[in-house]
Amino acid sequence: MNQMLQDPQTETSEVTPVPQDPAPEHPRFAKPQRVAFVQACWHRDVVEEARIAFVKEAALRHLNHVDVFEVPGSFEIPLHAQILAKTRRYTAIVAAGLVVDGGIYRHEFVADTVIKALMDVQLRTEVPVFSAVLTPQQFHETEVHYDFFRRHFAIKGVEVAEACANTLLGLERLRGQVAAGIV
Repeated sequence: MNQMLQDPQTETSEVTPVPQDPAPEHPRFAKPQRVAFVQACWHRDVVEEARIAFVKEAALRHLNHVDVFEVPGSFEIPLHAQILAKTRRYTAIVAAGLVVDGGIYRHEFVADTVIKALMDVQLRTEVPVFSAVLTPQQFHETEVHYDFFRRHFAIKGVEVAEACANTLLGLERLRGQVAAGIV
């Protein structure tokens, strides 16, 4: 007959919960911020992961007003960004897209053109423009690559939300200093 002897002390031992770090408290803005998120529909199921992650992280950082706009592909993003910036309704614009190498030179031209055009919009309008337009060296239409890039775009969504919030906070501070004659 198999019998196990049990130590009465171990029977009543309690499991101590592991303390979890509280969510970080992010600085608040002096004025409400409105952000435009311009998303390319080419490979929407991949690119939308950036938007989902961006909106979630942006809310944690007190960017609660995010308007989403869709365009056919990444090449169409800069014109939308420029028109949105000129409205002065948005304090920042975020662009998200996926430019893949289809085996011809065109992808490099598109990626380069989009990034340069987004920088031009930002400098011309003084509305910060952030890019989550990615150009992987290799993208194959396999489930493994789709899964990898979905996860990658989710990471980029968080990173671009952090960059957006930090830049807007910095600009808010700088503009206040300029108005006060400090700078």
